[in-house]
Amino acid sequence: MQKIMRRQGSALVASLCGIAMMSLAATNVSAETLYGNMSTVTQDMLSRAAGDANNFLHTNGNYSQTRYYPASQINTSNVKNLRPAWIFQTEIVESQETTPIVVDGTMYITTSFNHVYALNAATGEQIWHYKHKMGPITTYCCGPNNRGVAVSGDKVFMGTLDSKLLAIDAKSGKVVWEQKIAEPELGYSETMAPTAVNGKILIGTNGGEYGIRGFVKAYDEESGKLLWTFHTTPEDSTGVWATHDATGRDMLRDIAAEKAALKKLGDPYKTVGGGVWQNPAVDLATNRIFFVAGNPSPDLDGSIRPGDNLYTNSLISVDLDTGKYVCHFQYIAHDVWDLDAVSPPILVDVKDKNGKMVPGVLHGGKTGHVYVHNRKDCSLIRFSEAMVPQENMWVLPTKDGKRMLPGANGGVEWSPMTVDAGLGLVYAINLHQPMTYHVESTPYPGGKLWLGGAFKVIASEEQWGNVSAVDYNTGKIRWKVKTQQPMIGGIMATAGGLTFAGEGNGLFKAYDSATGNVLWKFQAGAGVNAPPSSYTVDGKQYIVVGAGGNVQLNYKRGNNIIAFSLGD
Repeated sequence: MQKIMRRQGSALVASLCGIAMMSLAATNVSAETLYGNMSTVTQDMLSRAAGDANNFLHTNGNYSQTRYYPASQINTSNVKNLRPAWIFQTEIVESQETTPIVVDGTMYITTSFNHVYALNAATGEQIWHYKHKMGPITTYCCGPNNRGVAVSGDKVFMGTLDSKLLAIDAKSGKVVWEQKIAEPELGYSETMAPTAVNGKILIGTNGGEYGIRGFVKAYDEESGKLLWTFHTTPEDSTGVWATHDATGRDMLRDIAAEKAALKKLGDPYKTVGGGVWQNPAVDLATNRIFFVAGNPSPDLDGSIRPGDNLYTNSLISVDLDTGKYVCHFQYIAHDVWDLDAVSPPILVDVKDKNGKMVPGVLHGGKTGHVYVHNRKDCSLIRFSEAMVPQENMWVLPTKDGKRMLPGANGGVEWSPMTVDAGLGLVYAINLHQPMTYHVESTPYPGGKLWLGGAFKVIASEEQWGNVSAVDYNTGKIRWKVKTQQPMIGGIMATAGGLTFAGEGNGLFKAYDSATGNVLWKFQAGAGVNAPPSSYTVDGKQYIVVGAGGNVQLNYKRGNNIIAFSLGD
């Protein structure tokens, strides 16, 4: 059995092992910087990542974002023997949302407040540690998180809370170049991981709660030069004055009042939000990217942002080389419930309405539906059965508050889904958190939080979560497993027939991908609210995940990166 490696905190390591009902020896890992080498990450490697059973090169596994790892050494028959191989503790005890990226035996992780570590992926030993020196102003929603790095060439790339893009030398941890993305004073910040493709580094912006104008930008990988910008809110954001959502339900809009407000106030596109919280999917065959844009701003007050507020709450596709618009589909026009599109899109072949296989796009919504699109024109093919309760949709917020399900956190929050194409299933983790929606109109505050009211958890009602497996060719739920707490973080399927996901109570579980049976679990001691990864070093497969809790749902904080392998 491999020994647990830890950087600090022997008591915590001992408690983790005790909770897991294991007896494992613990040895010290030096905190010294051990400068090493990293193999150059070529575009060919990035393009073929879906079949790479050694590395984990993208935030969501590959450009299609399936989060499917093609190794089966760890499988349904032996997962019961999965044990901690090593535990690394970062300096930051705060929410953990990083996806570990692994290149040729070197792992790259990030923390809240923009630390980056390079680790030996087989032992957990630190190679180098970079601490970003934050600017004087940071303005961010939902916690000081960071979701990870992109890798390309001999560099790793990270976005920062003070709205910068950094290129860091992969061998030394030294900054190669730094580029300002937007003004943090206006409410811009970066928590998403960048995407590296064809010499470009793609990054969007969160901050839809601050009256920003959302975007995706492309930078030159070598120089940091800005190549193009796509704004998620066009200068004419009014749209078609849609009265029904993507599922055909009436959203109770007062179109006449909105049109009167448009004449008085003008188009709100400059402050109407539309942040891009997660990585785009990349279709190399058509040279297009697909991403989703979040809620309009202010979140709950639609009276001062008339129109559909394009392209908020939408699936969007643009040209990779130019950033020019190709198509979009809006799920909820003029959203006043903060049910924004945040979970990253997935590219997979799907059956269209006639049963013909076509290139498709999947998105998991806060509404609790999985939406299935035709990749050619972004049109909606179908939506799944609801994975969480839906009640009183779409009641309008009031000053005193109106109850509606789902609450503003989901359904599927920002948590990335995963696909097992062999089973024809997409897996999502969900929240059930009943809320009341309250509206209070306030003018644009200039870079400060601008919710236009509040959404409040109903403390007397039960909250829970679930893992759901959805047949994306029919929209039917194949299986569903309820969890004790609302789920947020991410999920990963593997060729071993397993699906891995963590919970806010510290449990990290392996499910049978076909049936939903829980085959293994581990108590990590802090909320497991980060997406897991997998990789192979010297013929041994590992599963790795961060355990640091979550600000948004106030799950227990920690500072652990835990790698698991099969016991000897």
